Amino acid sequence: MKFPFQNVALIGKHKAPEIDEPLLRLAAFLSSRGLTVVVDSLTAEHLKDSPYKTMSLAEIGRAADLAIVLGGDGTMLNIARTLSPCHIPLVGVNQGRLGFLTDLTLDNMQDSIAAMLDGKFVTERRLLISARVLRNDVEVFRGSAFNEVVVHRNNISSMIEFEVRVDGEYLYNQRADGLIVATPTGSTAYAMSAGGPILHPSLDVLELVPVCPHTLSNRPIVVKSSSVLEILMHRTGDIRVRFDSHTSYDLQMHDKIIVTRHPEAACLLHPVGHSYYHTLREKLLWNQTL
Repeated sequence: MKFPFQNVALIGKHKAPEIDEPLLRLAAFLSSRGLTVVVDSLTAEHLKDSPYKTMSLAEIGRAADLAIVLGGDGTMLNIARTLSPCHIPLVGVNQGRLGFLTDLTLDNMQDSIAAMLDGKFVTERRLLISARVLRNDVEVFRGSAFNEVVVHRNNISSMIEFEVRVDGEYLYNQRADGLIVATPTGSTAYAMSAGGPILHPSLDVLELVPVCPHTLSNRPIVVKSSSVLEILMHRTGDIRVRFDSHTSYDLQMHDKIIVTRHPEAACLLHPVGHSYYHTLREKLLWNQTL
């Protein structure tokens, strides 16, 4: 991470015209601080009379010292997957619903970012995962995820059947609607809805959460992040593997999905005083009295 920051990229939620005004306001503020500002090319398509240079995400990965994302968690997930290999720190401004990853607000973003530019920030590294699909021992698809890799049925009424191994050791055979392999970041997303535990993002672990398992004894399990997870499909129909609800691939009988920790991590910057527990209380409404 380069500091002090000199080249800042602004990335907005795709096809969300409501971010135009705050994005341009933030760009003007950054320019007034003497920073070079570039705007993601897809974001720039919706900006009117923008004087700022545009770049693709690939170009931003080579040129920027800092990326500020205006959008929801979905936007941040996509940007984190793309820019993490480039070691660019990310700041999130919430323009979505929950905002577990985008902790600044439109009201406080200017003051918070000003403090960050002065070096007043907390750095947090979050792990990502990768998955490969093998068909007859030949790789046919590869993807990465910030939240989760999910094997699930699509439009069929019957359960799917699969086998799971951890570091080569047989764990179980499962009949269920699907299986979620989640990072600590993803533990507050689909995995939480399926009954999985909330994991602090500093933990170096992954969780496997079955979706509507046929046997009540099949429970979520947490394993070390260095584990090699193998999911072997025994019964398929309209089944696919999905990465952060962003990309997917259709599976066939005997396909094997191998999930491992991604070699790179996402770097998030937070204001001084940031608390994950405060985020949980606020987003999950734990601070409401009964």
